[in-house]
Amino acid sequence: MSARWPRGAVRIIANVGALATRGLSLESIRSAISNANVNMAKGSFDGITKSWTIDANDQLGSAKDYANLVVSYANGAPIRLSDVASVEASVENTRTASWMNRQSAVIIDVQRQPGANVIATVDAIKAALPDLTAQLPADVKVRVLTDRTEGIRASVEDVQFELVLAVLLVVLVIFLFLGSLRATIVAAISVPLSLVGAFAAMWALGFSINNLTLMALTIASGFVVDDAIVVIENIARYVEEGMKPFDAALKGASEIGFTIISLTVSLIAVLIPLLFMGDVVGRLFREFAISLAVTIALSALVALTAVPMLAARWLKPEHEERRFAIVDKAMHQFDRLAAAYARALGWVMARSGLTMLVFAASLVVTAALFWAIPKNLFPTQDTGQIRATLVAAQDISFTHMAHLQQQVAAKMLEDPGVESLSSSVGVDGTNTTVNQGRMVINLKPINAREDQEAIMTRLRDSAAGVPGVQLYFQPVQDLTIDTETGLTPYRFALHGADQDTVNTWGQKLAQALKSETSLRDVNAPALGQGRSVIVDVTRDAAARLGLSVLSVDNALYDAFGQRIISTIYTQSSQNRVILSASPQMLSDPQSLGQLYIPLSSGTQVPLGTIATIREGTSPLVLAREGQFPSATIGFDVTPGVSLGHAVSSIEQAAKDLGMPSSLTMDFSGSASAFRSALANEAVLVLAAIITVYIVLGVLYESFIHPVTILSTLPSAGVGALIALALTSYGLGVIGIIGIVLLIGIVKKNAIMMIDFAIAAMREEGMAADEAIKRAAHLRFRPIMMTTFAALFAAIPMIFGSGMGHELRQPLGLSIAGGLILSQVLTLFTTPVIFLAFENWRERRQARHVGQAA
Repeated sequence: MSARWPRGAVRIIANVGALATRGLSLESIRSAISNANVNMAKGSFDGITKSWTIDANDQLGSAKDYANLVVSYANGAPIRLSDVASVEASVENTRTASWMNRQSAVIIDVQRQPGANVIATVDAIKAALPDLTAQLPADVKVRVLTDRTEGIRASVEDVQFELVLAVLLVVLVIFLFLGSLRATIVAAISVPLSLVGAFAAMWALGFSINNLTLMALTIASGFVVDDAIVVIENIARYVEEGMKPFDAALKGASEIGFTIISLTVSLIAVLIPLLFMGDVVGRLFREFAISLAVTIALSALVALTAVPMLAARWLKPEHEERRFAIVDKAMHQFDRLAAAYARALGWVMARSGLTMLVFAASLVVTAALFWAIPKNLFPTQDTGQIRATLVAAQDISFTHMAHLQQQVAAKMLEDPGVESLSSSVGVDGTNTTVNQGRMVINLKPINAREDQEAIMTRLRDSAAGVPGVQLYFQPVQDLTIDTETGLTPYRFALHGADQDTVNTWGQKLAQALKSETSLRDVNAPALGQGRSVIVDVTRDAAARLGLSVLSVDNALYDAFGQRIISTIYTQSSQNRVILSASPQMLSDPQSLGQLYIPLSSGTQVPLGTIATIREGTSPLVLAREGQFPSATIGFDVTPGVSLGHAVSSIEQAAKDLGMPSSLTMDFSGSASAFRSALANEAVLVLAAIITVYIVLGVLYESFIHPVTILSTLPSAGVGALIALALTSYGLGVIGIIGIVLLIGIVKKNAIMMIDFAIAAMREEGMAADEAIKRAAHLRFRPIMMTTFAALFAAIPMIFGSGMGHELRQPLGLSIAGGLILSQVLTLFTTPVIFLAFENWRERRQARHVGQAA
């Protein structure tokens, strides 16, 4: 917790002229106060039967006590501190201030401890506020100005709604395809059982319910039902053929058991690369991957145990169960679709060469789209809060900066989309320089305003009416990578051995980038344009008078540095005693001429007798990258432009300028995380494919069948990339995760076909072409059911419009786009590729037999 307001203090404002006339100096005042306010151990008495500790009134606790303090004597009369200085109860640092809207305020920032529940923390604070407020003076008002959990709560509520909606849509899919209310209930039970089990595992692992884990469970609602669908559909098929439910449950479950294991293990295998993602992005999504993997594993367990048991007790033959008219129509339409698919499959298999060309084209298109699609890190969310930074001239005074800050705040509050704001100015833990001011702007509820980009554009135009300041905006995000805040969301740094070279080229590059249309808000702060007053001490003259440079520095700091000279210890806090010169001396460098330096003889000499004073420039901040001087340049991307394009523009601009090889350019924060994620995108997808291939190879004891199963992936990749490109999201971390999950989803279609075809060939001696045709026909219903279940689970994320929905949409879009296109193509390409590999295997076996003979 930190307060954007200096702590309470006793401020001593010395009258340098009055001190000089009495033969006193700031050093003597500092020494007198330090000696008069002490807090030391004083010993104790230990008698035969009793003991005593020694205490004394060695502490001065109030401004009045200090005002009455005798600091010297002149002509036998005491000189009190109030005679040469004004003493007041004030604050430790007068060059920092905060406001709530336009009203002066103490802004208290509260942050939770790592691992603490942010919702519970805020609730506990709000519960304690009434008691804390009752202890304050009546004229002090306490108000919650910014509550980040409002957006978090709204976002979590939206995700919870999307989760419930996804479950309901999945159950509706099951009902329409199976046509049996009992079978639907049996299959649907797997969803709550798997999700409840997942919550238990999350609790045991120490995970929290957050955007990422709820997003995992939402998308899992379309996965967890797949295993149950496959099992119940196989059991229901035998029941429809006249077998008793108990016998059908035994035969159907045992027949499909290996398929369920294959589906589950291969789907979990897809998530393994997510678990080993590096950097901050990997740590962010580890909970997502583990929560999803646990849910999928539990769904397989439920599908192989609870679902057959319930099916054996609840299922009835079709003629004994009540049917709904809508179900009859849906079943009739599905039968027509299945018949049309059988005819189309026969036509396609007769033209296998054309089908293989389509498959090859999907491979090429996937690679081309992956290379060409705009790249981003995370989508920008509308969380209802905007962080703004004001930047003024580097030589601006604190008073003028505070005035400009209030002018801008007034402009912001006039905007119809702004609810409230807090602002602060001055050097503190957030602001590193006086010429920067900070604001947190709270927007009105999302349904009562425009989108935040439109509001930020309007606020930029409003701030342009205040001369002398530049305003930079950053929307507050749920997912943040940066460990430090800057003026803009993205930054890079130039660093080298020479500070002047770094600053010069930093300014050149920043100026060149301002003409780039893909970038906005390019800035290069603190590049050495601050003003300074340099005191050149003539060391020989000082030595003749017995003065050291330390004496000069002490005198300067006593007068102009708000120096802490003592501490007041109270029962609950520590208050500082601050020494400085009068405000009139602090406003103009010419005041240095009024400063006197005490000599060891007790006399004083003017500073001008031993030093010359000149003005110069100096950097407000000395930045370092490692041990080398650096200059940080911030930037934002123009709306509609991808971060990948912006980064490429910066790198090209640096090349065009011909920067010397002695300078190195490194991206930091979100831009660095983006470059790392971009470099690992292809590796992550490839790792997922290889992992699935190895797992499938072990399960099937074959090198060929895993390739057939993985042949479903290119069409899914094309669909996902097209969906992301058409919606302007581009390919980011969320989209990549969606594509990785697609690898696990779409291969289910091939697994269900190939498992059945292999079983028919081995157990019934059926030819490969007949086996795959039969498998495609009989597995058509569960394939369509599982696909539509996953598709309907993604729909709430696609069309969600609540707080922070932008983070979830790319996941839903990539899954939906990939499912739609892959479903159309793989129903035809998988049988053709399977048959091609089987024919190749038979020819190879025949050749080996001939060679052996």
